[in-house]
Parts: sequence; structure tokens; C-alpha cells
Amino acid sequence: MCPGRYTSAMDKVIIYIDDAAYAQQVLTPLRARDTLAANHWVLVACAPRMTHRVSKWVSHRARETWRDKWAARLFDELLPWLQSQGATVTPLLAKGPLAELEQQLQLQQPEPIKLVDTRKPRALGGTPSAPSPSTLWSGLVTGLGVLLVAGTA
Repeated sequence: MCPGRYTSAMDKVIIYIDDAAYAQQVLTPLRARDTLAANHWVLVACAPRMTHRVSKWVSHRARETWRDKWAARLFDELLPWLQSQGATVTPLLAKGPLAELEQQLQLQQPEPIKLVDTRKPRALGGTPSAPSPSTLWSGLVTGLGVLLVAGTA
């Protein structure tokens, strides 16, 4: 250990989360290695983005209230699980770009901060389980076309 250098008993780790169940799946290997209690975890809740159409009709205050409630539900699911492992946890709601938040947290600690991204991956163009309305209409039109051709034959 170098004299005069800051040392901490616990390393700080930032975890980006947007889904508690998915985050638990990703963090389970760390739980098995008993590294949860050895670190200070900063849980950063990354709320889903609101579409332009929604944000046009909802006030800024209502959006902020929704984000706060969303984050509280997420933390209510995940904090007890982490704390039961003896982990030190600080919950935080991201209200801007994640890169800026990471820089602010890095300034608070001279040692490099580790980063774990446990955000659930999103499929491009929407989720596979929810087809778009245009897909539904094209399927309906194709089905009706088949029925018409089969009925005339």
C-alpha cells in the first residue's frame, strides 16, 4: 500500500438496472462467489424512456412522479435481495445521461469504479411478443384473401 493513497475496505460498483428479475439473474453468479458483501453497490435505476407522444400530453412534474414511483417499486424488489447477502447498497435514480452520472460518482472516489450493466436487452423494432398493428393487419388481410380464394375454388 502506498503511503498517502486513499484505500477503502469496499470497492464501489455501479449497477445499471431497469428490471429487478433480470438483474437478479445477472447478479446471481456474484452472489455465489460471495462478492456482494465485499463491495459498495450503487444501484442506478434507468427508467424507460417516454415516447414523444406521451411526453407531449403529460406534464414534467407528472413524468418525474411516475419515474420516482417506478424506481421505488424496482428498489423494493431488489434491495432486500442484495441486503440479505450483507451488501452495502445505495439506490439512485438516473435523471440524465448515464455517462455524466458515472463521471460524478467517479469524482467522489479516487479509485476506479467498476460498472455492471444489468439492464434488460431490448429487441430492435419492438418486442417479439407484441406484434405491430401493421403486422396484425397484414396477417388479417392475408388470411381473408386465402379464405376468399379457397371459397371460390
